[in-house]
Amino acid sequence: MAKPPAPRQLAFALPHAESFSPDDFLAGPSNADALHLIERWPDWPGRSVVLVGPEGAGKSHLAAIWADAAGARFLSARALGGAHLPATLATGALVVEDLSAEGFDERPLFHLLNLAREHDAFVLLTARTPPAGWKVQIADLASRLRALPVVALASADDALLRAVLVKLFADRQVVVDENLVAYLLTRIERSVVAARRTVDLLDREGLRLQRPVTRALAAEVLRGPDPLRPLP
Repeated sequence: MAKPPAPRQLAFALPHAESFSPDDFLAGPSNADALHLIERWPDWPGRSVVLVGPEGAGKSHLAAIWADAAGARFLSARALGGAHLPATLATGALVVEDLSAEGFDERPLFHLLNLAREHDAFVLLTARTPPAGWKVQIADLASRLRALPVVALASADDALLRAVLVKLFADRQVVVDENLVAYLLTRIERSVVAARRTVDLLDREGLRLQRPVTRALAAEVLRGPDPLRPLP
């Protein structure tokens, strides 16, 4: 009688919580100015400032560190129109995340910045591009945004990207060696977003194939025409 086939291991896509604690922030030349801004609070160049940088550069992490120190609340730029703005400033500090040049509700943002000025509240805005280049219809708001101090985060350099890869694997309790990290640095797009997608893909494939995450596995997985397409 033939043996039944061995059960196949299923790779469950379990969520991996990202820590936004100060100890887990990876500092480097690309984010030094932004980190200095957060650490020097409340000695800021203005009570409202803008953190600008590409996706994955560390804006949300720095905003979380500052929010913990300043007792700030968080508000998504998409939620500006429906927010009760005086309440959002109740603690005297607020983070408004993901303002975009593609469009946002201008009137509540203008009202928010005016309220913050009246109440001496601190506001930290995050965006991918500097607001001076946005097409803003309300002239007074455009002037206000151009006057805000802007601190930029650049894309990660080699040393920081290496540290990011090691941390992302460690967050998943995946032990990797220097050969794999060095190989990935020459194969992936130079961004934290690509690093995160690569680690996710390799972790999934290692579980599915019941193999350790090594350079050999990475070479096989990344050999396809578009191995880093968005994962389901």
